[in-house]
Amino acid sequence: DSDAPSFPSMTDKTVHDCDITAAKVKKKLEKLKISKSPGPDEIHPRILKELKDEICTPLSIIFNKSLVTGHIPGEWKTATVTALYKKGDKSSPNNYRPISLTSVVGKTMETIWSAT
Repeated sequence: DSDAPSFPSMTDKTVHDCDITAAKVKKKLEKLKISKSPGPDEIHPRILKELKDEICTPLSIIFNKSLVTGHIPGEWKTATVTALYKKGDKSSPNNYRPISLTSVVGKTMETIWSAT
């Protein structure tokens, strides 16, 4: 179908080109904003940041295994959608915007993978 959108090819980067190291995970966890809300997995960014030294190696193993097998945990692919008040009459739905809270762990893997 000629009207179908085109997407960038992922063939340029394979899982073999990417090795998510514990050091990369730790660096990313150090930069987490602890004021952000957790996603559907209910893992708060503060916990991840405070335990970065203890969890960077296990997370790197999980991330690499996920990339090699092509299996992403379901909770990393879901979002909790909530309404955030903007301004005006609070009783009007038009004065709210939707926000999607996704897994901080899943977003961490995604940002490391996309930066590689």
